Amino acid sequence: MQPTFCAHFANFFRTAALLLCMLSLAACNTVATKPEEAVSAETEEPEEASEEDIVRIEPVRPKIPLSEDILYKTLVAEFAGQRGQLDVAVENYLELARMTRDPKYVERATRIAIYARNTEAATEVANLWVELDPLNPDAHQVLAVMNLRAGDVDKSLEHLKVILNYSHGKLDQKLWMIANMLGREKDRGMVMQVMEKLLLDYEDDAEALYAFAHVAARIGESDRAIELLSRTLVLAPDNDNAAMSYISILQKQGRISEAVEWIESVLPSRKDNDFNLRSAYARLLTDAKRFDDARRQFEILSVQAPNNSDVLFALGLLYLQSNRLEEAESYFKRLVAQNLRSDDANYYLGRINEQKENFEQAGVWYQSVQQSDNHFDAQLRYGLILGKQGKLEAAREQLQKIQPANDAQQTMRVQAEAELLANEERYKEAMSVYDAAIEGKKHNSDLLYARAMLAQRMDRFELLEEDLRRILVLEPDNVQALNALGYSLADETDRYLEAYDLIKRALDMSSGDFYILDSMGWVLYRLGRHDEAIEYLEKAMELRQDPEIAAHLGEVLWVKGDRGAAKKIWETALQAAPEDNRLLDVMKRFDN
Repeated sequence: MQPTFCAHFANFFRTAALLLCMLSLAACNTVATKPEEAVSAETEEPEEASEEDIVRIEPVRPKIPLSEDILYKTLVAEFAGQRGQLDVAVENYLELARMTRDPKYVERATRIAIYARNTEAATEVANLWVELDPLNPDAHQVLAVMNLRAGDVDKSLEHLKVILNYSHGKLDQKLWMIANMLGREKDRGMVMQVMEKLLLDYEDDAEALYAFAHVAARIGESDRAIELLSRTLVLAPDNDNAAMSYISILQKQGRISEAVEWIESVLPSRKDNDFNLRSAYARLLTDAKRFDDARRQFEILSVQAPNNSDVLFALGLLYLQSNRLEEAESYFKRLVAQNLRSDDANYYLGRINEQKENFEQAGVWYQSVQQSDNHFDAQLRYGLILGKQGKLEAAREQLQKIQPANDAQQTMRVQAEAELLANEERYKEAMSVYDAAIEGKKHNSDLLYARAMLAQRMDRFELLEEDLRRILVLEPDNVQALNALGYSLADETDRYLEAYDLIKRALDMSSGDFYILDSMGWVLYRLGRHDEAIEYLEKAMELRQDPEIAAHLGEVLWVKGDRGAAKKIWETALQAAPEDNRLLDVMKRFDN
């Protein structure tokens, strides 16, 4: 829709009124000053004033008669800027800056030239701005940046030193203004040169070291940032912000043990209630998988802050991780009672009760999860536990009413429904669920793989091979598909060499996967290479005491003649999985 004439007319008068106001202020608010006083105000350097005594004096604005030319150029510049005609705006404001030498016009011209990325014009008016208002930090900041981008480190440094030494404001504020400015620049080398030269004057200033550590971290110079933060913490050991930054950078670099050691060295000297540092320590211990130590630290924190939701939640997770379900449950219930992180707590209370096989109560907790990131998983799990209770139709109805937020969630929902049906041996219905989700849709390797595994249970080897090969056409390095197809060929056909090649490709990419080691052992057995087969199967057993691996290893040992070892392996595995069909079948075939 195009603006009406009335809209243009109203916009014109709003802009005109604004500019007239600005011009009238320029004309009326100027303090009468003798020429020699004006010169003095512009040239006198506050050398004898201390940092705290320096107050920036607003520059004297000239008395400007409201001429038609000034008003016209101002209106043209403003309307051009609104319409995106930046070259016209820059041209007119540049003329106004030269004509009036009014600091307000000069500042406006500078900012528009910068926005228009007109370096030549911006440099001219920025220099004029500094001439008219020599202690204005914004003007010097503009020139510092422009000189930095032009590669003139020394000139950039001059302007930054003016900001630090003479402009109004506390030193730490100015340091952080410069730090933020430098941190936004793309030329890391130039930024580091300027920063290192500035640091020469502030080597013993903790605030300066901390500010420039921030710059180094922001531009990716992590090692230099760590060094500067280390020096900061020597000068100001109680600077919590510096300590948190130091720990954070070490953590991002994967130097968890170093961060832990540092905290352990300083924590005893801190006050007992140093909550932030101890919190960081507890989180680092968790990252380092020192769960018992982490839990002890969080318990100390819970005494200091008994209602802190993050601490209570962390304790709940840590107790759950160690399978101490009662303690975990108590912490999550405290969160619910205090209405703190309720959705997260409800979700984990559902998980705990599901693990206890208290399915009714688990369902209540899962249905209470509303807004958290766990909402989808809670709804999915609720459907699955309905299935565990024998309520298959209710479970399917629950799964079908879930609204997935993305393709990954839709895939999980489909797999859950199909698996419920397959567990009840309603294979055709499960296959229909997969077929509807796959046909006509874009490539989805997860669904194709799941359907292939269902096809195996239905003795539909052709579909299994077709789906796995469809995956490998677009994902030739899909380890899971390579291994599954190789194992299936070795187990269901006599295409052993083809199977071996597929499994070897998978093993080359994932040499520590016990499933693939088992597959390699099995195909070697099929090829008659029994000693090699035993070697791979034993490696797989070391990684995972799995009944299928035990069935395979026992079979190879039996065929090789070591029946005693085979029976021992089968019987040991049977104690852990007394109803495993694979074990029972192999024992029935060989140990009559």
